[in-house]
Amino acid sequence: MVSEDDILAYIARLEDVSERRENDMRIFSRGERIFLIIETETSPLRIETRCDRKLSKTLQERYESVMTSRLLGNNGIEIICSGQLTKDEVLDLVRHSFEISKAIE
Repeated sequence: MVSEDDILAYIARLEDVSERRENDMRIFSRGERIFLIIETETSPLRIETRCDRKLSKTLQERYESVMTSRLLGNNGIEIICSGQLTKDEVLDLVRHSFEISKAIE
């Protein structure tokens, strides 16, 4: 299962990332586009990322812990890191979100 520290270590390797905090959330942006939200007071960890719609649909059909993002809407997914997705899968989704956030600026 992925931890917040795993995700933060991964993000530290990315360029041009800014972070702000709002309530119990850490919000990460690339330029003006949010690409990741970590809800810090949840257990298991809950994150929200941007996601291609086809991939989002596939993930939602495969995993009950993946749903439409409450904050990013149709352009995002919410992932409850309860162990259904592997650490590598979650980090791949963070990378995917980071990459597509630049493409849609």
